[in-house]
Amino acid sequence: MPAFHTDLPMRFVNPEYQAPASERVRTIINPADLSHVGRIVLGDAADVEALVAAANAAQRQWRQVDAKSRAALLHQLANAIETDQATQREVARLMTLEMGKPFPEAMGELANCAPIFRYYAEMARDDAGKVAGTTQIGSFQHVRYEPYGVSVHIMPFNFPILLMCWTLAASLAAGNACIVKPAESTSLCTLKFMEHFKVLPAALVSCLPGDALTAQLLVQSEGTHAVAFTGSVAAGKAGGGGCAERMKPAVIEAGGSDPLIVSKHAPLEVAAAGAVTAAFHLSGQICTSAERFFVVDEVHDEFVARFAERTRQLRIGHGLERSEIGPLVSEAARAKVMRLVDDALEKGATLVCGGRIPPHLPVGWYYEPTILTGVTAEMAIFHEECFGPVAAICKVKDFDEAVRLANDSPFGLGASLFSTDLAEAMEASDRLEAGMVWVNNPLIDNDALPFGGWKMSGLGRELGRQGLDAFRRSKMVIIDHQPKVHDWWYPYQDDVFYRA
Repeated sequence: MPAFHTDLPMRFVNPEYQAPASERVRTIINPADLSHVGRIVLGDAADVEALVAAANAAQRQWRQVDAKSRAALLHQLANAIETDQATQREVARLMTLEMGKPFPEAMGELANCAPIFRYYAEMARDDAGKVAGTTQIGSFQHVRYEPYGVSVHIMPFNFPILLMCWTLAASLAAGNACIVKPAESTSLCTLKFMEHFKVLPAALVSCLPGDALTAQLLVQSEGTHAVAFTGSVAAGKAGGGGCAERMKPAVIEAGGSDPLIVSKHAPLEVAAAGAVTAAFHLSGQICTSAERFFVVDEVHDEFVARFAERTRQLRIGHGLERSEIGPLVSEAARAKVMRLVDDALEKGATLVCGGRIPPHLPVGWYYEPTILTGVTAEMAIFHEECFGPVAAICKVKDFDEAVRLANDSPFGLGASLFSTDLAEAMEASDRLEAGMVWVNNPLIDNDALPFGGWKMSGLGRELGRQGLDAFRRSKMVIIDHQPKVHDWWYPYQDDVFYRA
């Protein structure tokens, strides 16, 4: 079987790379300079059938492994991720070449992968069910958790490895086998990362690059039993609909247009610095990026000035060079950003900085970090997910108006507030319609706390105990260890049920 090669289309079925059945191939282009990075297969039905069959066979063995032994193997996997620095650097380099992420950020992403396997390895040992208070003496009544079977993981391009590990770790710990369908634009780095899984049993983890057809085939397969999806709302609806038709559980994270409120009590220097990262980290291509800013009138001008000063310091360039802002992932992604900015300017917004392709970088899908003020609800950027390096600022009269406008959105993934007022912090956590709320520290996550959104931002949760529960189902078990004939069994006793 072939070793990993960027220009040789392949699939991965642990512990080996395999030649795919499909002849559909896509060329991967570096968004920074439009050079050729490699080629991937776009998996077809024969590939899906092969991986599904192998995964089901592996899972039948994996589910029989006791929790302690399963945890030990997941800790071995974590060890492999942490110690194989050569593979990590190559994965990070490929990630940078495929989608433009600055290399230090790619390495930072990978540094967070091993701990999630350790977390779920121990959580699955800690909790396998619950004993209930009995409804009748002599009966042992409890619930136990069991795996679904084979889970499908349809991944995005922005955090292709970390988000994959979030759901793989939970699913494997729960006793499932896993099939990964990476984003087309980050398939090479994902395939390379698969080498770490060789410490696990054969075929327990596999990876099939592909497109929407590949994802659809995996979702529709009778041999897959749960789905984890991260991507656009449209794709999430399609995948969720396919799952609903088959009564197949799904965790769907479908992005957002996150609000960030700057109150009159905000620590402005901290708020300006935090806003730069919240808005422009990964060129704004994060589902929890702050896109809609609501700044109270009393501090608006000073905040904008500080925010713009820090934004102008950001370096734009190739991810393998010293830069904070890399290219957008594709020409289509940049075109959307430009459309939304142009629409806002045409409808009266003011351009503070950015708003153009960097003159010194005419090749590649670059766009300058952009700040707009005077944004109103009549502008498309107020309602659509931009997914680019744009901060759209609305001036508001007070905290209450900021919360009302922040909630005026079909999305509800995350929301941020900068304030030193305890009452505002408590009110924000209570009133903001989002699955996650950050006060003075946007974008942070915690393996032990659930990650996910409200409204159109998705269903279900990753991370925390809810993230484990997403990949296991419950079974109620009642055992009467003192069997007897009960008076409510058929046939009815006349002197009990039909008294005069």
